[in-house]
Amino acid sequence: MAMATGWLLAALLITLLLVRSAIGYAHRRGMLDQPGQRRSHRLPTPRGGGIGIVVAMLLCLLGEWWYLPGVFWSFGMVAGLSGALMLVALAGWWDDHRSLPVLPRLAMQLLAVLGFSVALLATGLSFWWLPLLLVGGVWSINLHNFMDGIDGLLAQQAIFVASGLAGLAWTAAEPMLALAAATLAASALGFWCYNHPPARIFMGDVGSGSVGLLIFAFTAMLWRLRHDLLWPALTLSSAFVVDASLTLLTRMWRGRCWYAAHREHLYQWLVRRGGSHANADKGYLAWNLLVAAPLAWLACSHLRLALPITMAVYLLAAVLWLALKRRCLRRDLFKDGHVAT
Repeated sequence: MAMATGWLLAALLITLLLVRSAIGYAHRRGMLDQPGQRRSHRLPTPRGGGIGIVVAMLLCLLGEWWYLPGVFWSFGMVAGLSGALMLVALAGWWDDHRSLPVLPRLAMQLLAVLGFSVALLATGLSFWWLPLLLVGGVWSINLHNFMDGIDGLLAQQAIFVASGLAGLAWTAAEPMLALAAATLAASALGFWCYNHPPARIFMGDVGSGSVGLLIFAFTAMLWRLRHDLLWPALTLSSAFVVDASLTLLTRMWRGRCWYAAHREHLYQWLVRRGGSHANADKGYLAWNLLVAAPLAWLACSHLRLALPITMAVYLLAAVLWLALKRRCLRRDLFKDGHVAT
């Protein structure tokens, strides 16, 4: 227990120190996100603070593996995960400094997920799972990037989901995976200290993509341990998955450029309609604490009902998304009509 606490404190402190340094670095290099029509902030804000999470996770994961080996935490698994994390972080860091075209960025993400997936499949899984792992990993990287659009939201989601995954891993008697997920939660907490509203620095692509990769990797490893734990794990991520997926599908259906910057996610509409970043964060946190967490626990404790429970959570989230989105759009139409008059 003392060793685990030490690693969590190390992740927290490393992130705090590096994020603080990243603020000065971003100002010197001109890495500032400027306010604009497709952005939700009003002041120029440094980006790239997620590098603190990346470095903290790389250092702590290697140390934890050395002192606390797990059931299938072989050197190949740690190397695959660490290599994937570095590759995704490199693509994001590059994009934070100068724009990286979509295809090269996607190619680096695919290569990263492929490396991790091969390491996971080497533990005894059929290679028929590879296409699903590739799609799931790349989508997790990008959906967390899409959802990083207001102060504090992605950081608080990472704290919540990683903490939940740590609890699920503990029930599966895999302390190394539990500690690794808890380390991500501790590191995200360190970043949140600088990112909560009003944010002093943004995570940037280096952080959002890396968080998405790690959440996918820990979820996939949990699924590898016990297939039935996939459902409570997915329940934890329901808020982000539903918002990102339905927004993407809506934009594709309307013929819009799906990967272009926009402000059409539900959390962005909540801010556009006059809500604060803090209030939008509280809305997602309320869903996590009042719906996702209790039902993830219920699914974990009643594994025969885990799939129906997860389906019900996602259906409820989709209905709520549609209702809130329609309400925001109606207020927008009313505002436009009022101004025209």
